Amino acid sequence: MASKASRAIHLVCSATVALAVLLLLGVGYGPVPALGQALVPGGGVWESAAAETTVSTESLTLPGLDKPVKVSFTAEGYASVEAKTDHDLFLAQGYVTARLRFTQLDLQRRLGQGRLSELVGAAGLKSDKFELSLGLLRTAHARWAATPRDSASGQALIAYSAGVNSWMSHLEKTGEWPTIYGLTGVRPRPWTPTDTLVVQGVLTQQMDFNTIPLDYELLQRSLGAKPTMDWFPVKAPTAQSAYDPGPYKALPPTPPTVPNSNAADPASTSASTSSASQSQSQSQSQSSGSQDVALPDTVRQLDFNSNAWAANGPKVAGGGAMLAGDPHLQTTLPSYWFEISLRSPGYQVAGGSMPGVPGVLVGRNEHISWSLTNAQTVGTLFYREKLSADRPGSYYWNDAWRPMKKVHYSIPVRGGSTVELTTDLTVHGPMMTVLGRRVSVDWMGNFAHNDLNALLAANRAHDFTSFRKALSGWKAPALNFVYADDQGHIGTLLAGDVPQTPKGSEPWLPLSGTGDEDVVGTIPYEALPKAYDPPGHVIASTNQRQAGPDYPYYLGTSMYFDPGYRQSVIERFHSGPGALDLKDYTALQNDVTDDLAVRLVPTLLSALDGTKLTGRQREARDLLTTWNHSMDTGSAAASVWWTFLDSYLHEVFQPWWDAKKVPASKDRWILDLDRSPIPLREVLEHWTLDDPDNAAFTPPGAAHRDATAAMRTAFGKAVAELADKLGSSPSAWTWGKLHTREIPSITGAAGLGYEPYAAGGDPWTVNAAGGLLNSSFGPSFRLVVRWTGPAAGRSVAIYPGGQSDTPTASWYDNLVPLWREKKYLPLDGRAEATATWTLRAGD
Repeated sequence: MASKASRAIHLVCSATVALAVLLLLGVGYGPVPALGQALVPGGGVWESAAAETTVSTESLTLPGLDKPVKVSFTAEGYASVEAKTDHDLFLAQGYVTARLRFTQLDLQRRLGQGRLSELVGAAGLKSDKFELSLGLLRTAHARWAATPRDSASGQALIAYSAGVNSWMSHLEKTGEWPTIYGLTGVRPRPWTPTDTLVVQGVLTQQMDFNTIPLDYELLQRSLGAKPTMDWFPVKAPTAQSAYDPGPYKALPPTPPTVPNSNAADPASTSASTSSASQSQSQSQSQSSGSQDVALPDTVRQLDFNSNAWAANGPKVAGGGAMLAGDPHLQTTLPSYWFEISLRSPGYQVAGGSMPGVPGVLVGRNEHISWSLTNAQTVGTLFYREKLSADRPGSYYWNDAWRPMKKVHYSIPVRGGSTVELTTDLTVHGPMMTVLGRRVSVDWMGNFAHNDLNALLAANRAHDFTSFRKALSGWKAPALNFVYADDQGHIGTLLAGDVPQTPKGSEPWLPLSGTGDEDVVGTIPYEALPKAYDPPGHVIASTNQRQAGPDYPYYLGTSMYFDPGYRQSVIERFHSGPGALDLKDYTALQNDVTDDLAVRLVPTLLSALDGTKLTGRQREARDLLTTWNHSMDTGSAAASVWWTFLDSYLHEVFQPWWDAKKVPASKDRWILDLDRSPIPLREVLEHWTLDDPDNAAFTPPGAAHRDATAAMRTAFGKAVAELADKLGSSPSAWTWGKLHTREIPSITGAAGLGYEPYAAGGDPWTVNAAGGLLNSSFGPSFRLVVRWTGPAAGRSVAIYPGGQSDTPTASWYDNLVPLWREKKYLPLDGRAEATATWTLRAGD
């Protein structure tokens, strides 16, 4: 639990930061620079001093309710909503979420709508231009226009919006707006169903939008085509653990059933103009016209991984089925997640919800449980449009020149002039400049599908058949859903659109925009990878390639998929003797075994045999000989391994990067060796074990060397680096001195985040720590559900954050210590309620 001292620190820091904002924003000087980091969803900023810091039992009026609703809270903040109608359930969910996470809700929708600059000034322009050009707002409008108002999602969106607006009405009446609105004078607009669809689009974008085809092109221009495809192959050279080994159906691609909401009409013969002014223009405006749009790092898929697995039968103590899941996202205060239990005639579900979206994304109902991982399949395609200086505003497609559709926006900027933006649309999507390349973007998140309807149907499902049927409507982002139920069944399936291009095209590169490489459809749902009650009684999804090498469709390249080190640890865990219980799954979720070390350390030790080592190098080598390959904070061997691996990767590839002038600065997340791109680690493993004389080990223009020589050199450099950083004694080089985790506040204010602390794990451990040596990526929500046996129906969960986005509140970061200490709480805490709201209809 958060201590009184911790809350006092947050209070002081909150007041200090608020004063700084007052000085900067109160006089209209422009944005606070730290608020540029507020572009990351899953965040919030401090509330006003009048905001509640504790939740107590109350009787409240909530307009629009059909019947009274009960909302209960555990001491830790977990919320349970019990309603007599489904409408009331979602109205209350919107109200409860807004009351505890209002600033987060508003920042997320502003991010997706391109309205951050209105609040934070010019610091938000880069993001606003990108989002308006890509088109989350256009897609949200198209989705809402296509949503039947009497459908489950239509009614849920309307009710949820009413609940959010009830809390906004309270803020308007009392004037107790969060500090950022009081200081800027900006007032949030009422919440609409479109806002929820924008928030949903933000998450889709961060899990599914990437620039991999453009990165491949940059690599081919510098390294050449053959080295690029050898080092970043379409199919990984190492053994993969597909959860669907086949046999496979080869069916024709499924044509799109809804239009791309961000593409020009193919039949259009004249330019059209639509106005999407965001607010009344100020007296002066700065026109940007049809312009290049930069790519903020915060708006695309970066360090996302996840684990989800299930077992049944003899693998589970007492029989039945058991499921574990821990989606890996950026950890922030507040969190991506808001834990809630929802009960009404149509829903009996509990788990992690996404603030701003009705229902539950991961969790359980009375009969089934599920978690998810990123499918890592191709979701973003880029097209090289044929343009001509003689035909400005036109592009060549299907044997004819066609005018681009133009969409205009006015972006209000706090403390500055309104900026005008024009986005050109082709038949493939919006024209944008990404990583220096002017292309049109065809992204699966830009189609007007009804994913929320699919999610709500999954919340109501009662068996694998109904669960799979529900997810047939899920389109983006493509996800692996792992499943277990009360009848002892387990399964997994891939749901989402995976685009297919004509045979002979290379969708891992930018495609021709003239029409001959257009998407012909998506993988049919019945042909997507899946598994149900496998004979081995275990299913695991860790972002690996889902199908074997003979799968008849394009899923993506090795640049997308995880190399399988977490998968190996999970499979090995289940291969041992004895049946497993809930506590075994919570232990596995916190496991920090690095399986790449399991594979490569013996070869490293062999390479060091017979070579002359210094005393310090011998000590470092000896640490590895007895190491259990666990990235524990107190392990010095873990530091030696990590530093060696980084040195080894640079020793092999840096000479090629330098000689070929790979433009790492164009995309530091993919092309910079300091980020250690996934395929390079995998191919380096393959060469070391199976092809130690590969030509890549010899630097350009240098004398021949093999893997052994490269490893020896890298080891010597690693020992020298560690001595320089941590002193002369290898036994003191503990991993916790190098590796930390933090859970930052997106304000950038140190006192409002959970400061860096020594932590175990790395990007390849089950308890993953993504990024570099200071990680803010990892298990954002841990869930374990046991269905039968001695602990029938038991389910637990934890996440690193708190239910409130108010730093002075007791529920701001109270769950972090539990998460750090590998502790869990009951998923549905109705029996442990310490506060209750009784909600009744009123004016």
